[in-house]
Amino acid sequence: MMTAIRIEFLKWFQTMKVTWSEVFVYRFNFLLMVIGPMLVLFFIKYNVWSSIYQGASGQEINGYTFEEMVSYHLWFMIVSMLSMAYSGQDLAEDIRLGRISSYLIYPINFWQFNTARFLSIECIQVGIVLITLSTTYLGFSHILGEFNPSAFFAGFAISFLVGVFWFTIQYTTGLLAFWFEETWTFRVLFQIIAHFLSGAIIPLDFYPSWLVAILDYSPFPTLAYVPVKIFLGSYTELWKAAFTLLFWIIISAGIAAWVWKRGLKLYTAAGM
Repeated sequence: MMTAIRIEFLKWFQTMKVTWSEVFVYRFNFLLMVIGPMLVLFFIKYNVWSSIYQGASGQEINGYTFEEMVSYHLWFMIVSMLSMAYSGQDLAEDIRLGRISSYLIYPINFWQFNTARFLSIECIQVGIVLITLSTTYLGFSHILGEFNPSAFFAGFAISFLVGVFWFTIQYTTGLLAFWFEETWTFRVLFQIIAHFLSGAIIPLDFYPSWLVAILDYSPFPTLAYVPVKIFLGSYTELWKAAFTLLFWIIISAGIAAWVWKRGLKLYTAAGM
């Protein structure tokens, strides 16, 4: 049994190593992965909210000061870096070009391969996040606020679950390549909807109470607003957030398995 576990571990680890080598071979792209989010935050969002708060009486909007709003968007950047790095574009191309035929005979199947790639990217993103937070604390500690270890690790855990949810969504939309020539429109459409309903653009505190009540029955608040509030130490219902994400992960994973089985019945490897 130990031999079987070791072999399974090696399959996953070797797949992750391949992904790491693909990422690090293009060093300039990796550098952009490190500094890009911070540049977007400080050159776009910082300036936008700075302009908004200059015209606000009392320098507070809906309970948020300028520093608190920037801190909110900074922590959302961290959440998005931890959860939205994986893209299902290659997955869709593998189906459309007939490359998944290899995975039907390889010792590692299609979902295992893509899950291993997701985990390898997550490991890289954790390193990038730690670098980002370290440099930010050195120069902008007043924006991040006081370091709270329990909130920090809880935020990391919830952000990982958010990443698993996004992976299942990306995986499912990628599988739609069995029926559609292009699947990026589905990914982009879901991302746009999620950004508006999750608090990624503005905190959910700005939304009507009736809409927030409806969104509580959806996964959207847990994709941005909830993990950000956990990092900030102002959200304590951790088990509720975790169970909500696990519930929707199971639902989306079940849909992905169903789509995969249906898609294989139509698969002809026409691109081979």
